[in-house]
Order: sequence, then C-alpha cells, then structure tokens
Amino acid sequence: MINALFILLGLVLLILGGKWLLKAAVALSLRLEIPKIVIGMTVVSFATSAPELIVSVNAALDGFPDLSLGNMVGSNIANLGLVLGVTVLLGSINVRKSFYTTDWPVMMLATLLFVGFIYFDGVLQRYEGVIMVVTLFLFLVYLLRFQKPAVVDELPEDDVLLPLHKTVLYLGLGGTALWGGSELMVDGAVGLAKAFGVSERVIAITVVSVGTSIPELSASVIAIVKKEKAISVGNLIGSNIFNLLAVLGITSIIAPIRGVDQGLLTGDIFWLFGISFLILPLVFFPKGLRLGWRDGLVLLAFYAIFIYLTVK
Repeated sequence: MINALFILLGLVLLILGGKWLLKAAVALSLRLEIPKIVIGMTVVSFATSAPELIVSVNAALDGFPDLSLGNMVGSNIANLGLVLGVTVLLGSINVRKSFYTTDWPVMMLATLLFVGFIYFDGVLQRYEGVIMVVTLFLFLVYLLRFQKPAVVDELPEDDVLLPLHKTVLYLGLGGTALWGGSELMVDGAVGLAKAFGVSERVIAITVVSVGTSIPELSASVIAIVKKEKAISVGNLIGSNIFNLLAVLGITSIIAPIRGVDQGLLTGDIFWLFGISFLILPLVFFPKGLRLGWRDGLVLLAFYAIFIYLTVK
C-alpha cells in the first residue's frame, strides 16, 4: 500500500514539476529572445522529457539499471502507442512533409543507435552516451541551419512572458517537484516490484513509463480538445528523439547503464524498434500524410499487446 502511495505521490509531483518547468523554460527563452525553433526543439522537449531524465538518472545512480532502461524504453513506446493512439482517436492529425524528410529518419537513427549500443554487450558505456548526445547536438544544429518550422508549444497559453520573479519561482518549484517525485517514484516502483515478486523491468515498462509520459499525454489531449493544430506527430517524435539521445545519453555519461533483465535486451528494444517503424506506413496509408482514428486503434492495439506480453 505504501509503495503504491509513493508512486501516486511521485506521479503527481512529476506532472506538476514538468508543467512548472515548462512554463518557466518557455518564459525564460522568450525573455532571452531565443529563436522559437530553439524553444520548440530544445526547451519544450527538455521540459516534457524532464520526468524521464530525472527518474532515469536517479534509478541508475541508485543501482537500478533495469528501472532506468525500462522507464526510457517504455516511455518511448507509450508516447507512440498510447499517447499518439489516444490523440488521433480524438481527432485526426495532418502530418507535415518534414515527417519523412527529417523527423522520422532521425528517430529511427536514434533508435538504431540505442539498440546497437545496448544489444551486443548489454551496457550503455560513457563513450556511447557521448556519441548519442553529440548526435542530438548535430541534429539541432541541422534544424537551426535550415530553419525547419517547429511547433513552439503544445499549449499556446503557456507561451507568455512571465515576470522574472515568477519565472524563478516556477524553475525552483519545478526542479524541486521533479526531484522529489522521481525519488518517490523510484522507491515506490522498487518496493512494488519486490512486494509482487516481479522484476523492476516490468514495473518500469508499465507503471513508471506511463507515469513519466503523462505530460505528453495531457498536453496532446488538451490540445486536441481545444482544437489547437499545434499538436502534430512531429512533436511526439521529437520527444522520443530527445528521450533516446539526451536522456539515455546523459544518464550513461553520469553512470554507465548495464541492462540486467534479458527481457529488455531480447524483447523490449525490438518492440521499440517495431512501433517506431510502424508510424511510417500508418502515416501514408490509407490517406497520405494523415493519421486518423483507424491508425489510433492500430497503435493502441500494438501497445496493449506489448503490455500484455510484458506482464503475463
């Protein structure tokens, strides 16, 4: 009971922390007159990925590598299967040309890098983390060089210039909430795994990964309900790129991540590769550059099968 309470409280703090950090980050970027493309592809991506980053770093430093890897793999699968699936069920999304020229290829490159690094020796080494972070940096330089249009924010009302004292307050509250929430989430997840006799990987893939994907889910659903066209498949793909290259890259630089549970190495990473690839044909069929409710059902079915096979 206490472990479930820890996870619930941790989840609430992660959601609030991510929201506060997002407000502060966007306001700070506007105050510093950073180009909107940088805000969209770095600041907003970092803010929505902050829960995954904090939880992964904490888990790795505390000696729970399966929790760290499982959270990241599970979050990326949840972003495409659960978040994107629910989003397109609520309203169809028109996909930009940049999807197949930039976003999807880079996401597949990031996925292949991760799978290649972790599959053969079961370890993400420091130098591999450096390669991942450098790849992200080159991707961002490319975006800036060609001025690719980027969605500034999933929720336009967040795109306001806050007074400096409020910006600092949100930064402090957001950082503190993310740290406290990640501590509670890791402690609760490990305790729950021990109580039910299941692996850390299973808890990470299911409970923790969905929890850390809540910011993307809530932002996407609210945007669709408000009929805001800012949301696109490119946003979630961008989040996945950032999760793989930045979160796992930074985590492995701080402390090399060794995968202990073979289920991660023989199953989960291939599910991640599979759903990442699946997005391409769904975007083009049956209607070109469009995701509709049928695609949402396919994605949710994929995610449901993955979860069922993970916990059975």
